[in-house]
Amino acid sequence: MNIDSFIETLALGVARERILSSDAARAPYECDGLTMFRVRPKLVVLPETTKEVSHVLKTCKAAGVPVVARGAGTGLSGGATPHADGVLLVMAKFNRIVAVDPLARTARVEPGVRNLAISEAVAPLGLYYAPDPSSQIACSIGGNIAENSGGVHCLKYGLTVHNVLAVTVALDDGEIVTFGSDAPDSPGLDLLALIIGSEGLLAIVLEVTVRLLPKPEETKVVMASFDDIEKAGAAVSAIIARGIIPAGLEMMDKPALAAVEDFVKAGYPLDAEALLLCEVDGTVDEVADELAKVEQVLRDGGATELRIARDDAERLLFWKGRKSAFPAVGRISPDYYCMDGTIPRKHLAKVLKRMAEMSTEYGLRCANVFHAGDGNLHPLILFDANVPGELERAEAFGAAILELSVEVGGTITGEHGVGLEKIDQMCAQFSRAELAQFHALKAAFDETGILNPGKAVPTLNRCAEFGHLHVHHGELPHPELERF
Repeated sequence: MNIDSFIETLALGVARERILSSDAARAPYECDGLTMFRVRPKLVVLPETTKEVSHVLKTCKAAGVPVVARGAGTGLSGGATPHADGVLLVMAKFNRIVAVDPLARTARVEPGVRNLAISEAVAPLGLYYAPDPSSQIACSIGGNIAENSGGVHCLKYGLTVHNVLAVTVALDDGEIVTFGSDAPDSPGLDLLALIIGSEGLLAIVLEVTVRLLPKPEETKVVMASFDDIEKAGAAVSAIIARGIIPAGLEMMDKPALAAVEDFVKAGYPLDAEALLLCEVDGTVDEVADELAKVEQVLRDGGATELRIARDDAERLLFWKGRKSAFPAVGRISPDYYCMDGTIPRKHLAKVLKRMAEMSTEYGLRCANVFHAGDGNLHPLILFDANVPGELERAEAFGAAILELSVEVGGTITGEHGVGLEKIDQMCAQFSRAELAQFHALKAAFDETGILNPGKAVPTLNRCAEFGHLHVHHGELPHPELERF
């Protein structure tokens, strides 16, 4: 590819000043929130209109140039890591809330709109947008679509896929199509659910119609301390078994508590081995009834202390502590590696115990913060990249956690996506036939493979090299596959 002539072609449809080609201009885009993977893109393009996005995609497809979409860059799986020979399509300028319908309780927004900005915009109407990832102050809706983000309240109110009605996208050839509609359901195949969580492999998001919810009449949070982390894990299962679906049910272990309390001063008990935050909402009567049941379950489960937030300010402070866990841990360790796996709730205690053993085996500290109600683990592995071998041990520790999640019937990701980080563990979770189906779906949308290549879905030969290749009596399985 002649880069100069390619830039000239791009400039026919996008202003030249929004095509970044210098080293200095491209340097800030080398990675997303997972800084272990850094690649400088060949070009960075910042489109402002649907027509410009379409032009970029047409140009790139004609030239066979890879395209990686980027939103706010807060992702933690390397999903927005650029391609060295490709275009990084930055959607940050698509930041308008196009329309709000308070009667239908919907909002149409562009992909660069921040998650929290939606709730802030509709707050005067008594509405809000439910999915609330910890990075909601900065993360964009387009990225939420790509990763199917959740947050602390997804247990009751669902992930992104449960709160999006329609998505308008640009396909690999620049064609603009809409999946879903304003109606509760649409005719034909449910391709909307396929797009959400597809990590930019199928299309580029241009506009999103989200579902809004009315603010609950009453919200209460109870904070429960435990002297044993396994008791806390068992209490989570007991709450759900009682038929209670909290708005949020979060857990932090002792190392995480120490880091967060020093950072936020939320009043967390530093002598506890584990802490549960359980939020219930609804009408005043519903909240009173559920709160009484939750308190009883927690006491029966061995809670050493129960505290109910006195007012909204204290409730928000409790949650601020949980949502500040990532930066708080960053203050006590030179580096940390945030994992994301999901397990059946009944195995919480077992998995937590095994992770404590792994921490000793790998010689690395691990702080646990996670969405306990739906079994979504976020262990933070602490290390120092300047110490030889620690980065490699951290990666091996993380891989072991993911494989443990699969072993107990879970999955390697909950809401962070696969990206580059977990692509090897895809081989542990999915069979050859399942991976082939993934590739077939990808080809149906993007036959030349220009959209976010090398992410999320591993090649079959990569899986063969990952360690699942068994050669018996010299007979090589699948000899038709290329080997590295």
